Amino acid sequence: MTAPALPLIEKPAMRVIDLKLWYGSSLALDSISLDLPERRITAFIGPSGCGKSTLLRCLNRMNDLVDGVRTEGSVLFGGRSIFDPEVDVNALRKRIGMVFQKSNPFPKTVYENVAYGPRIHGVRAKGELDGIVERGLRAAALWDEVKDRLHESALQLSGGQQQRLCIARALAVEPEVLLLDEPCSALDPVATAKIEELLLELREHYTIAIVTHNMQQAARVSDYTAFLYLGRLIEFGETRELFVKPREQQTQDYITGRFG
Repeated sequence: MTAPALPLIEKPAMRVIDLKLWYGSSLALDSISLDLPERRITAFIGPSGCGKSTLLRCLNRMNDLVDGVRTEGSVLFGGRSIFDPEVDVNALRKRIGMVFQKSNPFPKTVYENVAYGPRIHGVRAKGELDGIVERGLRAAALWDEVKDRLHESALQLSGGQQQRLCIARALAVEPEVLLLDEPCSALDPVATAKIEELLLELREHYTIAIVTHNMQQAARVSDYTAFLYLGRLIEFGETRELFVKPREQQTQDYITGRFG
């Protein structure tokens, strides 16, 4: 199979070049190449098991935590391969934050959830932490809902609020890239709409990549869409073009519901 034609991205925040990944002897990603445009939202779509979450987790080396994983190829960030042995993985994950499918607030207060990352990175002064917490919660469109509940348990928040708190927690360490792995899959339509509105606002300041099983969501929020199938990149392009006039028959079949 020939490699898909790729759009020209003038300012890529990250570059994936001929990336392959194995879980043991099983090839999960097969020669993926694409550029993530700076301060845009890129959606990864495809049926379950196609490799979209695996690809997302490569972008900040979360797959390092899985036994038996082996990679080839490059992911460039700041002009350097993130797989370089000299790369500090903790520093990398500070610059490339991640929000998971299931909201996972710490069993701490709302305040301590957002302050956790900055504390780890050496921020100790209460006044500075107060400012970081407020900025993070405002950036996640949550401040007005929780400003009087900062010292209550985060586990008392609704599911949608917990997910926005996890976004605030990721933003508190001032990343450049934000990765989201199906962040709305467990949320109701109202909470999902709030997350989508938030992403469109965050796009002004962050490069965002989102895995979604919801094609309508990809069409609503993303600027670019990558369609993966069986570990291969089938098509990557501007979202409006990919959904209206896909180049590949497999893409057409998937977005029209013929499979997946």
